[in-house]
Amino acid sequence: MSRSRIVLMLVVGTAAIGIWLWLSPPRWWLNYMKPVDLTDSVSAGQSVIAKYACRKCHLIGGEGRAKGPNLGGVTDRLDPVSLRLWLQDPRSIKPSTPMPNFQLSDPEIEAILSYLYELDSTSD
Repeated sequence: MSRSRIVLMLVVGTAAIGIWLWLSPPRWWLNYMKPVDLTDSVSAGQSVIAKYACRKCHLIGGEGRAKGPNLGGVTDRLDPVSLRLWLQDPRSIKPSTPMPNFQLSDPEIEAILSYLYELDSTSD
């Protein structure tokens, strides 16, 4: 096999892996690329919600827009497993949802849930 053919195969293979990681990243890759320090998971959750501009569509803690569901009391309405699955891939639960898949890492999901649980526990 010629040297140029080997180089071409390496370039094409690397590009294919890059496209795969970008378009359909596995959980381990998301967790590696999007770490979150969960030492203070509630404030980390606030940061993640701000990063993804969740309040552009949701009322959260009385702030935001009512374009999507109000997330006040969401932890009382849905069980933790359903919430995690929804945040991992909303369209796998409800294909017609307008909510995009943000490809959240597991630590980002845990931070969001910690924040929402804290809000719901203090609003009682």
